[in-house]
Amino acid sequence: MSHVVTIETQVRDPEALRSSCRRLGLDAPMHQTIKLFSAEATGYCVQLPRWRYPVVCDTDSGTVHYDNYGGHWGEQAQLDKLIQRYAVEKSVLEARKQGHSVTEQSLADGSIKLTVQVGGAS
Repeated sequence: MSHVVTIETQVRDPEALRSSCRRLGLDAPMHQTIKLFSAEATGYCVQLPRWRYPVVCDTDSGTVHYDNYGGHWGEQAQLDKLIQRYAVEKSVLEARKQGHSVTEQSLADGSIKLTVQVGGAS
């Protein structure tokens, strides 16, 4: 039986975030307090390519703090790619914890199709 799922992502799992960064070729996130342009944020910091300030993931609240000045200090597409990758990594981790196997397929439109086989660990 097939099910289509839509996920609204909150970044709460440091392990899935680390895995996401590794898969995207980014440096591992560091937990720290940093100054954005006009505010301070604490959490796991990820430096995205060509972004002036890191993205800060507060895993307690699930919130992602960032300042890209409406795209002038960093392309929104880079953040979108990180969030998408995080959602995939978290979904795979949770499915495998429950003993399921997962296959991943990148689609032409940039989306990612996950197929979870219930009961078959891989």
